[in-house]
Amino acid sequence: MSPLVVRRLLIDLRTPIGRHWNGGDAFRTAFFNALSMSFPAGEQVFIDSMRLGLAAFPPEQRERFAGEVQAFIGQEATHRRIHELFNGHLAQQGLVNRWETRILRRRQRLEGVDPRHWLAVTAATEHFTAILAEHLLAHPQALEGAEPRLRDLWLWHSSEESEHRSTAFDLYQALGGNHEWRVRIFRLVSWYFVTDVLRQTAANLWRDGSWWRPATWVSGWRLLFGRHGLARLGFRPWRRYLRADFHPSQGDGAAAERWLAEHAALAPPVQLIP
Repeated sequence: MSPLVVRRLLIDLRTPIGRHWNGGDAFRTAFFNALSMSFPAGEQVFIDSMRLGLAAFPPEQRERFAGEVQAFIGQEATHRRIHELFNGHLAQQGLVNRWETRILRRRQRLEGVDPRHWLAVTAATEHFTAILAEHLLAHPQALEGAEPRLRDLWLWHSSEESEHRSTAFDLYQALGGNHEWRVRIFRLVSWYFVTDVLRQTAANLWRDGSWWRPATWVSGWRLLFGRHGLARLGFRPWRRYLRADFHPSQGDGAAAERWLAEHAALAPPVQLIP
């Protein structure tokens, strides 16, 4: 397993954020706001899954994974805290977080099930965040004109998601998780993730008053299906997860490593797991 670094992001999240902070673009702002709304509850599920997964190993085998699991939890706990602050500004703008409610309801269904199911859910969702991370780092158009501190927030988060993209997957495999269940759960997570982000984005636009503007949907089409569209370019890496020989390390993490190295002063390490 790879070394992970827990970092502290040094940006101002006390100052209120702009209504259309992402380059004045209503759709891009609503889409990223929707993603942020899922993170505090979602990342708590990831944290819980890693704790359950680690506890499922015999004591003599836990040492092999304990360090990276601890660092993974540290990174996700930091993401959760940062996005709680970000989401607080969204609530003050009148946006209503429905996605979090759905995550908490689904989490209850996982209570008492095999820890490998928890890990499969986490590994599947982490694949989505890794695809998003690679896309944002390769295609800055998605955050073009964004408030600099918020652009840094998303690129930092994306880079760390790329950095720990293999952790849940490796635990799932080490605990004997099989390909059939991994793919089955991935398909289910894919359905929930895509429909939830679209539902929350639409709700944000409705609350924002931008729902009826043609420019909103032109931007949405460009972000998702245009030349550099997330859905258009993300379909092929999404499909890779279905292969029996898939491993998250097959993705390209070089851009994330480079961004973290170049912004070490913005996100200094607080803990290093060798």
